[in-house]
Amino acid sequence: ISETMSTNEENKLLLNGRRAIPPNYSNDEENEVPEMEAFGVIPRGFNPRDYLRVEEIYMFKDPHEINKQEHHTDKYYNPKLIVRRGQAFQIQIVFNRPYRPETDQFWLEFLMGRYPQQNKGTYIPILVGSVLKPDQWGAKIIHRENNSIRLSVMSSPTCIIGKFRVYVAVLTPFGILRTRRNSATDTYILFNPWCQLDAVYLDDEKEREEYVLNDVGVVFHGNVEDVKSRSWSYGQFEENVLDACLFLMDKAELELSGRGNPIKICRVASAVINSRDDDGVIAGSWNNVYDHGVAPSAWTGSVDILLEYYSSKQPVRYGQCWVFAGVFNTFLRCLGIPARLITNYSSAHDNNANLRLDFFLDDEGKVDTRLTKDSVWNYHCWNEAWMTRPDLPVGFGGWQVVDATPQETSDGMYRCGPSSVQAIKHGHVCFQFDAPFVYAEVNGDVFYTRMEKNGTQVVEHVDTTRIGQLIVTKEVGGDGMKDITEEYKFREGSDEERLALETAVMYGVKKESIQDTTYQPQTDVDMDFQAQKAVLGNDFKVTITFRNKSRNSYTATTYLSGNIVFYTGVTKREFKKHSFNAKLEPSSSNSFDTVIKSSEYMSDLLEQASFHFFVTARINETGKILAVQKAVVLEIPTLRIKTKGELVVGKETSVIVEFTNPLKQTLENVTLRLEGPRLLRTIKRQFGRVPTNSTLTWEVKFTPMRPGLQRLIASLNSDALRHVYGELNVQIQKP
Repeated sequence: ISETMSTNEENKLLLNGRRAIPPNYSNDEENEVPEMEAFGVIPRGFNPRDYLRVEEIYMFKDPHEINKQEHHTDKYYNPKLIVRRGQAFQIQIVFNRPYRPETDQFWLEFLMGRYPQQNKGTYIPILVGSVLKPDQWGAKIIHRENNSIRLSVMSSPTCIIGKFRVYVAVLTPFGILRTRRNSATDTYILFNPWCQLDAVYLDDEKEREEYVLNDVGVVFHGNVEDVKSRSWSYGQFEENVLDACLFLMDKAELELSGRGNPIKICRVASAVINSRDDDGVIAGSWNNVYDHGVAPSAWTGSVDILLEYYSSKQPVRYGQCWVFAGVFNTFLRCLGIPARLITNYSSAHDNNANLRLDFFLDDEGKVDTRLTKDSVWNYHCWNEAWMTRPDLPVGFGGWQVVDATPQETSDGMYRCGPSSVQAIKHGHVCFQFDAPFVYAEVNGDVFYTRMEKNGTQVVEHVDTTRIGQLIVTKEVGGDGMKDITEEYKFREGSDEERLALETAVMYGVKKESIQDTTYQPQTDVDMDFQAQKAVLGNDFKVTITFRNKSRNSYTATTYLSGNIVFYTGVTKREFKKHSFNAKLEPSSSNSFDTVIKSSEYMSDLLEQASFHFFVTARINETGKILAVQKAVVLEIPTLRIKTKGELVVGKETSVIVEFTNPLKQTLENVTLRLEGPRLLRTIKRQFGRVPTNSTLTWEVKFTPMRPGLQRLIASLNSDALRHVYGELNVQIQKP
C-alpha cells in the first residue's frame, strides 16, 4: 500500500483529466530501462550469452578526437561526448563475437528525461541502414574489424537539444537485450550554426567563431559622447557551465519536446535569467545598496553567477543590465545559438510603449521630478540571437532582440523577445514578441512639457534625435566597436524613417501628433551644452552656448540643474543649481562657463560617476523655452595588470594587479576580483582600506594549463568607487 501511496501523491500533483503522463521538463530525471525486455514467457533453456552481446562502446569523446574536433566542441571542459545536431559523429561498438548482418539485429536508443516518447523526440531508436540522410536520424557501418564495428550516426537538424542517455539494443527471438545504464556514454546534442538545415545556421565562418566560439567579449557603457568599454568573460566552455545552462531550461519548465526550437528557448530564458516572478538566476538592484550580495559592477564574467545559481538554486545578488546580458550571452553561445551583446545609448524606458517620453517642467523651467515618470537610460544592454523565424512572414529571420533585464511584463512575466531587428527597423511591430516595446526603446521623442496652474499642459520643446542615438556591439575578430544603429533604424529625417514610423503607428505603437499640443518652437536661437572631459575627483567646467541667428537682441533667463543619476537616468539628487541672465546680441554666439567642484558632487556620487544636466532658458521677449539635457560620465581610473616570468603551460607564473587611489578620500571595503576564461577561475581578495594617493599591489600565482591567446580581467569595488576595471591579453606558450 505504501508503494501506491507514494506514486499517487506524485500523480495527484501532476496528472489531471487531460494528461496521460506528467509534464516532462527535467533533462536530469531518468526512467528505468530494462536490460531484458521479454516478448512473453521466456523458455527455460534461454541463455542471453548465446546471442550477440555488447562488450564496449567507444564514443571518441576526447577533445583531440574526431567528434569534438569536427563538431567544434573541443573547448568544452566536459569529459562526455558533445556533438551538434544535423551532423554525423562516430562511435565504435565491440561485441562478444564478429557481427553477422544476415542474422544479427541491433539498434541504438537515445533517451531524454523521465518519460521518453518517440512522438515527443525524447525516445529516438536509430536503425542501422546503408545510407545516411541529412535531414533525419540514422546510422551506417563505416568500418568492421574482428568483433568491432564503427558507426557513423546522423542526428536530425531539428532534434531537441540537451543530454541524452545512450543504449544499444540487440534483438533475440525471446526479447530485447540492452546495454546497462552507463553515464560515460551520455551524449550532449547542441544547436549547429554550421549546418544549413539548422534554424540557427550562420553562413560566415568568422562570425561563427565570434558569436558561438568566442568566450570573452566587450561591454560598451558610458554614454553617447563618451563611450567606455570593459571586458566580460562569457566562459561558456568552463566546467559545469553546460549543465547549468540545461538546468535553466528545467527551471523555466520548458517541455523537453520544445527544446529543439530556438524561439521558445530564447523566450523562456529571457524570463528565467532575471529573478522577478520565477526565482530566476539574477536579482536586479538599481539603488546603489548591495547588502548580502555582490555589487553589479564587481562581476567580471558569467561563470561565477551561473555556477552559484546551479548549486544554490537561489537568485544570485546583484545584477544590472550588462550582467543580465552577459549571462544571457553565455547561455546562448553555450547551447550553440549565435549571440551578441548590444548597447543602446540613450535608451527610452517608457511605461506604455508609446513613443513619447514626458519631462515635466515647473514654472521656473526646472524639471519636476515628482511628475516625471519616464526615464532615459544612459545606455541599456540587451542581446541579439541569430535564428530563422518560421512563425513570421519571410524576411524577418536573422538577428532577434532578446532582453533579460526586467523592465516590463510580457504575457504576464518579466521577459522580452525574441523580436526581429528587421521588423523593428521597418516598423512592422505587429510580429511577436514585444516589438512595440523595443521600437519605443530606440525611437522615442522627448517632450518637455510645462504644467500651467490650471492643469493644462504646454509643450515647450521636443527633442526627436536623442533616443537610440547610437546602437553598438563588439566587432567580429577584434575588441573595437561596431556601429549597428542602421540595422535598427533608417537615417533620422529620411523618407524611409517617416514610413517606418507610420507603419509602427498603424500597428498600434501610440504616437501623439505635435499639432494637438500647439507647440511652436523658438527657431532663431540655438542653445548648446558642452562639458569638459574630467577625471573622477577633479573639478570640471561646463559651457552653455547660445547662437542668436536673428536680427533681434534677446535676453534669456537661464537655469542650469546638475543631478547625480543612476545610469538608468533616475535622479538621486540635484547637486548644482545655477541661474543667470544671458544677453544675446543679434547674429552672434555667446558662451557662459560654470565650474563644477568635486566637493559639490563627491559625497553623493553613485557608482557609474554619472551626471545629468538640464538646461532650460526662457527667451523673455517671446516667452519661448529652449531646453537641452546631457549625460556626463567622469573618467574612472583603471587597474594595471602585468605578468611576471614566462607564460608556459604547466609552469607556475604570477600576475600583478596594481591600483592607485586618485580620490581625495580613503577607499573603504576594497575588494579585487581576477579571472581569465580557460586560464584562471575567479579569485577574490579583500583589502581593508586604501588611503588617498597610495598604491595597492596584489600578486597572484597560477599555473596555465592550456596554450593560446587568453585574457585576464580584473575589477575593483569599494564603497566610494566602483566600475574600476583592467584587462590584459596573454599568450601562453606550449611547453
